[in-house]
Amino acid sequence: MAIPQQTIDQILDRTDLVDLIGQRVKLKKTGRTYSGCCPFHQEKSPSFHVYRDKQYYHCFGCQANGNAIKFLMDIDNRNFIEVMKDLAGQAGIELPKDNQDSKKLTYKKSLPQQAKADQAPSSEAPPPNHDNPIPFYADFDLPNDFGFDASFADPQFYTDEIAHQEGNLYDLLENIALFYQQQLPKSQTAQRYFKQRGLNATTIQNWRLGYAPEDWQHLEHAFPADIDGLKQLGLIRTSDTGRDFDLLRDRVIFPIRDSKGRVVGFGGRALNDEIKPKYINSPDSEVFHKNQLLYGLYEGTKNKAQDWFLVEGYMDVIALQQAGISGAVATLGTASNTEHLNLLFKRNHRITIAFDGDAAGQKAAKRTLEIALPLLNDGRELKFFILPNEHDPDSLIRQEGIEKFQQLWQQAPLLSDFLFALLTQQHDVSTPEGKSQVMGELRNLTQLLPQQGSYRYLLSQAFREKLGLGKRFTPQISHDASLSFNIRTRDEDFVIGLLVYYPYLYPQFEKLRAYIHTDELLAEVLTTLDQIFEQLPEDQERAIYYALGACYNFRDTLADILQRTEILYTFETPEKTFSAAKEHALSLEEKHLKLKMKNPQSLQESVNLRMQLNELTKKISLKLVSST
Repeated sequence: MAIPQQTIDQILDRTDLVDLIGQRVKLKKTGRTYSGCCPFHQEKSPSFHVYRDKQYYHCFGCQANGNAIKFLMDIDNRNFIEVMKDLAGQAGIELPKDNQDSKKLTYKKSLPQQAKADQAPSSEAPPPNHDNPIPFYADFDLPNDFGFDASFADPQFYTDEIAHQEGNLYDLLENIALFYQQQLPKSQTAQRYFKQRGLNATTIQNWRLGYAPEDWQHLEHAFPADIDGLKQLGLIRTSDTGRDFDLLRDRVIFPIRDSKGRVVGFGGRALNDEIKPKYINSPDSEVFHKNQLLYGLYEGTKNKAQDWFLVEGYMDVIALQQAGISGAVATLGTASNTEHLNLLFKRNHRITIAFDGDAAGQKAAKRTLEIALPLLNDGRELKFFILPNEHDPDSLIRQEGIEKFQQLWQQAPLLSDFLFALLTQQHDVSTPEGKSQVMGELRNLTQLLPQQGSYRYLLSQAFREKLGLGKRFTPQISHDASLSFNIRTRDEDFVIGLLVYYPYLYPQFEKLRAYIHTDELLAEVLTTLDQIFEQLPEDQERAIYYALGACYNFRDTLADILQRTEILYTFETPEKTFSAAKEHALSLEEKHLKLKMKNPQSLQESVNLRMQLNELTKKISLKLVSST
């Protein structure tokens, strides 16, 4: 049974993980989490934590972790389908049935005689010319047949080979893609178009580019037994007079592949710029859903792209990949949406979106901004690449080179800088009124950010600092000698200062509680923040005082640390603040894991700690790669 990801997400959204696990494990609310003894290994002190807001569990002892599906699969030793049926029943969601799903992917084949009778020559267009010889593809040094068997394009092929009355839409799409590729050497105009756009033979083959002939019924003649399938795919339309005609005619063809590499649709670009619309895409079908696909995503994933870049057009994607930037993708003739952005965020926490520098580009950027803000969970970064006027990525690379493109890309502002520039250019920020208007618009936008997370808080503070509204907190220092603490290393001091000035960063350091000894100051601060985290005020200054008030017992030492570390003005952007927090959290976790490994309480704990250190080393390596 194939269960769509959308259905899985819907089931998880309706499942309360705390209630589910609470039926098997005695849980106690501790701060912002629920904790208990791990059901997957023997332990006396609770190290198993359940996060209701994230619908996620994690054991700091044995490293068991996952969501509701993983929990039931592991604890009951059941398979995925069994668990999904159980959860779907509890959530009141019906799972798709196998026979219905597979039925949607089939169509009724016509017998050759019937197909010929049904498809009499149309008076609306001349018949296709099958006798035109295939010219040698000299400009691209390709063989004249592209290495493909052209027999599928011959109607006689169907007379001899049709043995079944049902066809598969995926198979049909693959054959159509081959057919369009086979037509490319027959059109000098199509060849010239790709050559003028700077594409080489390898790129043309890799992207399976093709050409749709001018004939109004070329697909019917090439696939006479598959008319029903062609109509299901929307590649054959019916006119007002009842005549069938092909959707894509006299256009260069861009096959569109899904995440598994299967052809699911086509984009067609007119060779005559007077023809409107310039681009036509296959309509949505059982196998093609524009809002859930990105052109180039399969190819970028196949090439193990690290950086992902959302651009406007197919040619931009192809040109960037030919130039060595394999993570470029484009929407399929639609505006970007949350599903598109989530597809990219699943592959990297940092993505870039390109926009034209004109008014229309700025409008599109602001719209995308409003879509993206709700998705910016902690750690996700969004950059806005505003292209020079009258340029798209393709033209910029061809005219000024890939080096210039990469230079501008590196200079692209982070979301916080872009947003500040966008809002301040509309108001006079030299006046109190202008500053107030900017902060008002910012508040409206930050309401779109996830409530659980520190980015909203960090963004507001960054704006206050840039507008000159931030007040530096300078605590009164007491030299009471009766209070004494062990001297901390610089890393611990820095993290303590970071947590007091930015208490909303606490979740990034929460895991350290499992490794740091309870009598250390950092452990005390982390425990305190865990208890008060859900009550923290959104205003930064109030949050600082709230955190200091909760840490009253060691306020003097904290004041000394805050003065020495000078955290408040250390970072220029929220993104840099968060990145520093992540790096210090990983660094301290590694340090204290190694310290704990020197005196394990048992052989099992030693094994667990070693496994944790190995996983942590991988995370640190990935962090280093993504930051370069």
